[in-house]
Amino acid sequence: MALKREPEKHANHERWLVSYGDLLTLLFAVFVVLYAMSQADKKKAEEVTQSIQSAFGMPQAGGGGKPIVIQSGAVTIIPDLKTLPSVVAQKRTSDGMSRKIASSTDYGSIKTAIDAYLVKAGMLGKVGVEITHRGVVVSLNEAGFFDSGSAHLKKESIEVLSAISDTLNQYANTFRVEGHTDNVPIKSSEFRSNWELSTARATNVVHFLVESAGFSPQSVSAVGYGEYRPTNDNNSIESRAKNRRVDIVLLSTEAERGEARIRLPDKHVDN
Repeated sequence: MALKREPEKHANHERWLVSYGDLLTLLFAVFVVLYAMSQADKKKAEEVTQSIQSAFGMPQAGGGGKPIVIQSGAVTIIPDLKTLPSVVAQKRTSDGMSRKIASSTDYGSIKTAIDAYLVKAGMLGKVGVEITHRGVVVSLNEAGFFDSGSAHLKKESIEVLSAISDTLNQYANTFRVEGHTDNVPIKSSEFRSNWELSTARATNVVHFLVESAGFSPQSVSAVGYGEYRPTNDNNSIESRAKNRRVDIVLLSTEAERGEARIRLPDKHVDN
């Protein structure tokens, strides 16, 4: 007698519902945890807010969850840092005046002011203004300020030098006055060589800056380079004329670091 076969079971296509139900359960649990965490963070945030308000003297929030209204009079504008006075950029000079130390941003306006005066005075060809890595260099050509072989300033050049000095003396930078000559040996009983001539010219300009233009003696120095710092070759009359000059250099902060510092003598204490 043949055995009866059991009817073949149909495939269960709804088994995915079990996995789906598990997934929903896990998602529900995750959202519950996230909600609980967000509530805790909110409470901490309120505590931090109250602490900041207390530190700045602001009124605390009262009951009922009403928002805090800050009085308009208690609000002030934070000043721009660029408008605050800079202690480093100011220096009090010997005459009691507080002057600004010129930086690279000021060099252009200094050059423009001097050039504008030179055009008006008709001295543009006898005075040159240049901005270099050392600062602002004002070159006084020999033809406009000195007689050949002489270290004395021409009387007709005093007005021009005074106007240039007025512009430069608005700043508290250190100034170096540099004398230069061409390579033609000097034949004079007054000066042994071009070094003496260039140094004497620079020194006389320094005397004018200090005694007539009000420069601080501590801020000015004189140096003579003779023929050894030319700006042009000495192969023509025109080139040699350009090398005979006195440069007034408004030194930058970086260039000033190489200058000699003022050292006050130690106080002697008697026993």
